[in-house]
Amino acid sequence: MPRLGGVVCALALSAVSAQGEAQKYDAASFPGFVVDEVVVPVPSEIFAVLDKLGEPNWKQELRGVQLPETSDRYELSLIFGTVVAEGFVAVQAEDKKAVEEIGKEVLNLAQRLGLIKAVRPHAQSILDAVQKNDWKAVRKEFDQTQATVRYEMERTRDIDHAQCVSLGGWLRGTASATSVVSKAYNADRAELLNQPMLVDHFSKSITGMSSEAKSNATVATISKGLGTIRKAMESNDGNITADQVSTIRKTSEELLALILKK
Repeated sequence: MPRLGGVVCALALSAVSAQGEAQKYDAASFPGFVVDEVVVPVPSEIFAVLDKLGEPNWKQELRGVQLPETSDRYELSLIFGTVVAEGFVAVQAEDKKAVEEIGKEVLNLAQRLGLIKAVRPHAQSILDAVQKNDWKAVRKEFDQTQATVRYEMERTRDIDHAQCVSLGGWLRGTASATSVVSKAYNADRAELLNQPMLVDHFSKSITGMSSEAKSNATVATISKGLGTIRKAMESNDGNITADQVSTIRKTSEELLALILKK
């Protein structure tokens, strides 16, 4: 059976209650599409399901958005993914100010990526929905924003940059998920982080990139980091220990710091 994966998958996993017992869910029930036998769920629909699973303190998972100075298109694509993922965290936290700030940064990045015309309607819709406290609509627009950017990049055969958008988002989600799991560790909750096929999918994506993309210093470091994360997901008995969760978290945080130049 394909494993649950995708940009917001890690965020999804972290939605198991931080206060109560871990809750099982059927990964196969999540809506999504299949890439290389990995289920890539649709973010907005996932969050609708996650609302029923628990209430982690999402405000604690929020971070300020401060874009680094770079003109490197691979880095900008990675940053775009992290910022959109941050938007999903802000929606979970129902933090209007954070969503508004993230929405402005999404526009800023879209301008730098040459995609402002395609993204502006989504950004405006996000800001309008926030003013109405319509969080369902905000989720939908963040979902559509990322889909639009990926579509525009793929339409212009900018596949490597589209992959970078997904990678950036996944890393931000993984950092958040491991943070939540680490705060109330148990084996059942940690198992939700066990997504080796998804990591393999991203590693394969980088391997298939152009020589220029693979030689990019940030992309190359992420490739090595994925190897570390993949190894941390290996287990003889199927359980992911607290130390393994810590390794996944530490590695994803380090890669995020590299992307955001912190």
